[in-house]
Amino acid sequence: MTHHEPSAGTLSPSAPDADPAPPAAALAATPRPQGFGSFVRSFVRIRSGVAGLGILIVFGLLALCAPLFISGDDLDVIKVDGPSLHSPTDGYPLGTDQEGRSILLLVIWGARSSLSIGVMATVLTVVLGSAVGLVAGHYGGWIGKALMHLTDWFIALPSLPLAISLSAVIGQGTASITIAIAVTSWSSTARLVRAQTLAVEAKPFIERARALGAGGPQVMLRHVLSNVTPLILVSSTLTVASAILSEATLTFLGLGDPTGISWGAMLNSALSGGAVTAGAWWYLYPPGIAILIVVLGFTLTGRAVETLLNPRSVKTR
Repeated sequence: MTHHEPSAGTLSPSAPDADPAPPAAALAATPRPQGFGSFVRSFVRIRSGVAGLGILIVFGLLALCAPLFISGDDLDVIKVDGPSLHSPTDGYPLGTDQEGRSILLLVIWGARSSLSIGVMATVLTVVLGSAVGLVAGHYGGWIGKALMHLTDWFIALPSLPLAISLSAVIGQGTASITIAIAVTSWSSTARLVRAQTLAVEAKPFIERARALGAGGPQVMLRHVLSNVTPLILVSSTLTVASAILSEATLTFLGLGDPTGISWGAMLNSALSGGAVTAGAWWYLYPPGIAILIVVLGFTLTGRAVETLLNPRSVKTR
């Protein structure tokens, strides 16, 4: 009997197999600051991610602080007195537009509209796509098939013509562009979230949660969503870049707010104001380069976050 006494000790609460509930509870109770600190330390080691985050911080600060050093008179076509389409000088480092406004101030102010529309459209895109993917992956059956058929239909449609059509139907303005980008961009997020939801649903702790009496909504929102959140975070970081490009395209085509200032609107104004024929390169390059740099910043940051949150890459390190 003494030979079998140690086996009784394996039933003690300290043993890992004593109770199926503690492992899941322990994972859920892991302190957030420790995980966040480890994430930050790992992120800092990725130079491209740090460079991308630095770009985003600079443009974000410029957009937030723009009203502190740019007044309404600097952007009012009636009150400005600069030369029309003048090349860069000491007073105008990036030249002027056809109305005599400083291109540098227009680029800085345009960051407010372009970034805000990109972020708002991304939030709507991620919320809509994540909801569809979670419901389709969790419930399955005819509900999942119907949602995925709808998702495939949106994937098959060309996004840009659909966004142009929606913006034209809804009307010009920031809200119409935001809605159009979200409606035409959620399908890829839905497929990613559904695939990850199916993978999480097959894990043992989901079966244990259901055996302990957890209902469908509780399992989906408390257990599945928490494990899918890293993928959603990566998807949202990369989606902002495409949303900014879509915003610039739609405003360049004249579907944005006609009184607003954004990088796409500046390109549209440069084209209609004769900057191309006049050879005013200083009017065309700054907004285009600003779009390129911000998109690059979001892409580098998103790739770095994806590298850290990808389970395969974490396993191999």
